[in-house]
Amino acid sequence: MTYEEFNAFCQSLPAATYVVQWGGAQVWKVCGKVFAIGGRKVDEPSFTFKVSDVSYEIFKDMPGLRPAPYFASRGMKWIQHFAQPGLPDNELQDYIRLSYQMVVQGVPKARRIECGLTIS
Repeated sequence: MTYEEFNAFCQSLPAATYVVQWGGAQVWKVCGKVFAIGGRKVDEPSFTFKVSDVSYEIFKDMPGLRPAPYFASRGMKWIQHFAQPGLPDNELQDYIRLSYQMVVQGVPKARRIECGLTIS
């Protein structure tokens, strides 16, 4: 996946917002909470996203994936896709979507409504 494809996908998610921070990282948020990060290096794309406990245990030792620097060292379950083979693009998108959904679920209902998200 390219950064252009990553950004287009993240932008398609409801109430997603984009900011460049942390020295040039491409950060995607929903209701002010981070759900995905694109790296800074153009020639070596990397993508960071939140995962479930089970996915973290599966992904942390897979080729091309690793516990996300900074996040994982603080006990958070985030994975970084940093090299091939990693995940196929469609699976990477699925896991970014799941990250988005996990983050949305952690936002209080009133704040979700403020962000324009429907409550189900």
